[in-house]
Amino acid sequence: MKTLLRLLILGLCVCSLNAAQPERRPNIIFVLADDLGYGDIGPFGQTIIHTPTLDKLAKEGMRFTQHYSGSPVCAPARCVLMTGKHPGHAFIRDNQEVGTWYSFRGQLPIPASEPSLVAGLKAAGYATGAFGKWGLGGVGSSGDPLKHGFDHFFGFNDQRQAHNYFPQYLNDDEGRFVLTGNTNVSEKEGLSIAAGADPNDPASYASFIGTQYAPDLCNARALQFIRRHKDQPFFLYYPTTVPHLALQVPEDSLGEYRGRLDDRPYTGGNGYLPQQYPHAAYAAMVTRLDRDIGKMVRLVKELGLEDHTIFIFTSDNGAVERLAGYDPLYFKSNDNLRGYKGELYEGGIREPLIVRWKGHVPANTTSSRVTGFEDWLPTLLELAGATNLIPKTTDGIGFAPTLLGQLQEPRPFLYREFHGYGGQQAVRVGDWKLLKRQLLGTATRPAAPTSELYNLAADPSEQDNVAAAHPDIVARLEKIMSQEHRPSDEFPFKDTLDKGQGD
Repeated sequence: MKTLLRLLILGLCVCSLNAAQPERRPNIIFVLADDLGYGDIGPFGQTIIHTPTLDKLAKEGMRFTQHYSGSPVCAPARCVLMTGKHPGHAFIRDNQEVGTWYSFRGQLPIPASEPSLVAGLKAAGYATGAFGKWGLGGVGSSGDPLKHGFDHFFGFNDQRQAHNYFPQYLNDDEGRFVLTGNTNVSEKEGLSIAAGADPNDPASYASFIGTQYAPDLCNARALQFIRRHKDQPFFLYYPTTVPHLALQVPEDSLGEYRGRLDDRPYTGGNGYLPQQYPHAAYAAMVTRLDRDIGKMVRLVKELGLEDHTIFIFTSDNGAVERLAGYDPLYFKSNDNLRGYKGELYEGGIREPLIVRWKGHVPANTTSSRVTGFEDWLPTLLELAGATNLIPKTTDGIGFAPTLLGQLQEPRPFLYREFHGYGGQQAVRVGDWKLLKRQLLGTATRPAAPTSELYNLAADPSEQDNVAAAHPDIVARLEKIMSQEHRPSDEFPFKDTLDKGQGD
């Protein structure tokens, strides 16, 4: 009897101990592609480029078909992602170098006081590492990634330097990691093959290729980070430079596509490095990225962390318009969406999104919920069990319930603005989208901004401007534009767009 009593007491103690122990916070691996279009991967309709890892992740997780980057270009998109502020409130609203174009001092830095998704996760007990491209402030500046919650950063701090995949060095926290095999590769873009060189001879391109491919090194460091932190929750931010121009990829990947696609040599100039097989190189870059993601997926499984790890894949903006031998129409990179990088049409800001978390995110599902980069801050902090760390300044609306297969109220609106190309604003409410563009006029006679209204359900390619037929909807969406835009001293709009906007 006494033995039985002791066993019962022991059992109650064990149950009490287990109940008191908190559930392990999920690891988060966030992969951010660079200039990858909505239709550039298999789960979103791509038929030329092979992406078996992403295909599998989509089948095991959830696809989002209405996910929006924070901006149609690199730095402001990343600012929205990191700070949880939409671009009408975010500090960075366009790409802006500090110093000369080739000084490699970084972009205009975000202030140290800006809220940070990463700082929140770090405060919640996460190990944090970034491997790839930063673009929000140089080493030692207020925008240094180490000042915004990252324990470790390895890769390209300056996005201009990232236009070359065989750089002479990569940033390693405050120091530099020298790539000795790349010392003879020029850091400057826009060079061409030698005058009189044969564009069909591989030797003509040899001087632009080094022995150490930057994405390979970033992937190796990411795998090392996973191994090192396997016993604690970690946030691995993987903002790869792929497939941003220039088109450069090692031979072992290029060979999969070389000679199988319609290709014409691009001999260089016009701001980008040469590539003999531009279509093959672009496809090979995306497939190599897919392979590198696969290495992380396999390692997580080998370490027994699969059920505790959230994989996220998306892109920072849409595909670039035809440049450097790359043709987005050839790959149908933006699917049927209008516009490219630099534009607030859907092709510039709507991105593929895949989320896999085994046992939590329903497998092989699709969501049409409208979501944006600012939403990741509250979403990931909620999934990490740290809602108390969500800053009040966030514009994001968490969508953890949607990820977990639950019903959720629709987003009331999504606001976007971009200060390049003369100035653009867009707001989406339900299926309605209003776009205002400041057309470039002259210095003394700026052109009046356009007003374009589209019903994205009926017209996903934004071909039928129905603004004249719906003045009431235009007025309602213009009011949201006015309320959500806070003028910026660093990134002022033209007078015609800034006039009458909220403070």
